[in-house]
Amino acid sequence: MIPWTQLDTAPVPGGAEELRLKRRGAEFSIMLGNNELMNSRLSGSEEALASLACGKIAGRAQPRALIGGLGMGFTLRAALGALGAKAQITVAELVPAVVAWARGPMAEVFGDSLTDPRVRIEVEDVGRAIRSGRGGYDAILLDVDNGPEGLTRDANGGLYGEEGLREARSALRPAGVLAVWSCAPDRAFSARLRKAGFRVEEVKARAHRGGGGARHVIWLATRVDSRTRPRAEAYPD
Repeated sequence: MIPWTQLDTAPVPGGAEELRLKRRGAEFSIMLGNNELMNSRLSGSEEALASLACGKIAGRAQPRALIGGLGMGFTLRAALGALGAKAQITVAELVPAVVAWARGPMAEVFGDSLTDPRVRIEVEDVGRAIRSGRGGYDAILLDVDNGPEGLTRDANGGLYGEEGLREARSALRPAGVLAVWSCAPDRAFSARLRKAGFRVEEVKARAHRGGGGARHVIWLATRVDSRTRPRAEAYPD
């Protein structure tokens, strides 16, 4: 068995622990303390996040998407494959070192995705990008932390609270979609999405691309406007 080698560490702004980048042969892992946040062999649910969300906006001539969290680039590459040549994709990544790892030791994992002319990488809090993008996005994809139940930093919880969801809705164009990845179900989060004015689907996705591994959760929340909302549709707490 090839041992793991630690390549680098990086502080998380507002977080108590460091991220650690590790390598074992061709396999990479990003850890937070003893918790593995992502692994280069487990891409299935991150790819599903993009393919499911992009399917919701298929047919739009010049779609604009915001991805929160660069990670190992699985969601970005899947979005590039699903969207057309006129798409614009902004990736907001909070930790500068994650971008440096993507361009350095993990360059083979990312391929040419970071130099694709449709892509812009911003080193910033995705919450700030959402607040500044009022009515500008067809899709917002969040793969931040471990989902609504934050692990990396307390401030991430603001993305998934009532105010954060209202801000995300405001940043979407009509019938735009907010797609959220999580390691586990969260009924309270589904209720908050509905309360914020979204039609909600909850999809299970396997960690492994070919199936198998842990079951993760993807919420597909479509913006519903009052003028198009069916009279009988309710949004319970």
